Amino acid sequence: MASEPVARAVAEEVARWGGMRQTGVTLRYMMEFGARPTERNLLRSAQFLRKELPIRIARRALDLDSLPFGLSTKPAILKVRDWYLDSFRDIRYFPEVRNRDDELAFTEMIKMIRVRHTNVVPAMALGVQQLKKDLGGTKGFPPGIDEIHQFLDRFYMSRIGIRMLIGQHVALHEPDPEPGVIGLISTRLSPMLAAQHASEDARAICMREYGSAPDVNIYGDPNLTFPYVKPHLHLMMFELVKNSLRAVQERYMNSDKHAPPVRIIVADGAEDVTIKISDEGGGIPRSGLSRIFTYLYSTAENPPDLDGHNEGVTMAGYGYGIPISRLYARYFGGDLQIISMEGYGTDAYLHLSRLGDSEEPLH
Repeated sequence: MASEPVARAVAEEVARWGGMRQTGVTLRYMMEFGARPTERNLLRSAQFLRKELPIRIARRALDLDSLPFGLSTKPAILKVRDWYLDSFRDIRYFPEVRNRDDELAFTEMIKMIRVRHTNVVPAMALGVQQLKKDLGGTKGFPPGIDEIHQFLDRFYMSRIGIRMLIGQHVALHEPDPEPGVIGLISTRLSPMLAAQHASEDARAICMREYGSAPDVNIYGDPNLTFPYVKPHLHLMMFELVKNSLRAVQERYMNSDKHAPPVRIIVADGAEDVTIKISDEGGGIPRSGLSRIFTYLYSTAENPPDLDGHNEGVTMAGYGYGIPISRLYARYFGGDLQIISMEGYGTDAYLHLSRLGDSEEPLH
């Protein structure tokens, strides 16, 4: 436990850095810069991150301290805040990065920070659950509760940005990168292949949980490629396919009828690559559609514990898959839309911007 003067000094530093302006980085710059991961460029990247990451991390630490309705005092939220403060200290007090050895040591340190923050989303979910319990469930929500949803959107979007910056720098150290891969960015990513891999993973989870899984049929041009971040696309596709499989499986598990397949259609547009995931899982009532993008109405029980001793991914998760997938899509200027027909099924439209032309600074 830090002594009081040390804690006060850190708090003052966090306040000072949290008030600084963060620097936006465009994806085109990341691709051009990362295409030449020379020792000099990696050194410049580390020097930039040593100044930029404390600003972004300090802002989130300050936000976590000033949440409404007592959310800041929930044990799970305090734990997340401590992770952010520890990471702020680690970077802020890291010596100046002057040479290759410094840069490699800095890279190892930010790798550890990325690991430390792995469970931020389930921890925040647990904090929101603790608040809901205190308020007596969703019916006890006071006016203005949407402020928490807006905070979480900002918080998770910032987290995507921090992890993208760290992940890109770390990945540029890969000694033998795949052809066409620059850090985390695949310059020729096949959405058909991404859909296939995500579907296989989602079906495996469904099979484990229910003993069987609906088929997934994928339609589109197998030769289509575009620049995108592979882990982001996998996360979004996996989440959407998993939801569709769950809906179909639960609708047909006690039926004599054969479960219809989930259909994925990949379309190549001038502006976007759009992926549609269609299911016949019974749909969502119109009154519930607006809630699927919020963090406050999840019906999932027991989010994974914070020490990582969970049993892996479940079909229900902790109810944040859809809103967080939309943030991943929006991070690069895309979007996620859900259209449902109650009594029949649901269509999810994942719009993905073509990244190579993006001049917009990232969050």
